[in-house]
Amino acid sequence: MHTMASRKRSVCIRCGTCCLKGGPALHHEDTKILREGHVGYQHLITIREGEMVYNPAKEKTEPVLKEMVRVAGRDGSPACFFYDKGKKSCGIYQDRFLECRILKCWDTSEILSVIGKNTIQRSDIMNPDDPVVDVIKSHEDECSSYEVESLLAALSAGNDRAGALKRLSELVRRDKAIRSFALTELELKKEFEYFIFGRPLSRILDERGISLSLQI
Repeated sequence: MHTMASRKRSVCIRCGTCCLKGGPALHHEDTKILREGHVGYQHLITIREGEMVYNPAKEKTEPVLKEMVRVAGRDGSPACFFYDKGKKSCGIYQDRFLECRILKCWDTSEILSVIGKNTIQRSDIMNPDDPVVDVIKSHEDECSSYEVESLLAALSAGNDRAGALKRLSELVRRDKAIRSFALTELELKKEFEYFIFGRPLSRILDERGISLSLQI
């Protein structure tokens, strides 16, 4: 949606507003940037299938129908990892991603036309022989985002609250166990965790106002 200020612009004034709202989703056109080493797994986060995110094209929050990979935030904030707030500049500007290249706050038609289209998944940029690939599959099977959302909906509706909380606690425990196995047994680098497994279920539930400290 255009603001009154953005309607008056025709060029970027480097205010950083778009960068502070979050990093871009990656498209197949962006894989060259990864291959050339400008960006690594430690800079990325996976949004898992079924996870709830805000869709700016529809202006509402909805489940992701296909997993996507995007640039992670910095220091716990949604601000793009590569945005330098002090300098109001991008650390990879010459090699920035598709969504960053086409975003114009004064005319969002081009960026809205590519949202959710031709995006990459973890399998598109990982070595298929990496042993963690099998662990990712187990994680998806055993810690489904769709099941989490179904249980949260049950809680909201007041349906079998005790049962929903118990199952959510089980999912959080399993999520932690799988991550721990990858970090200790497969020696996965900690900074790759959010790319490999997405955000921890405990963090997602905390953000939704669900505390399971007594159940876990």
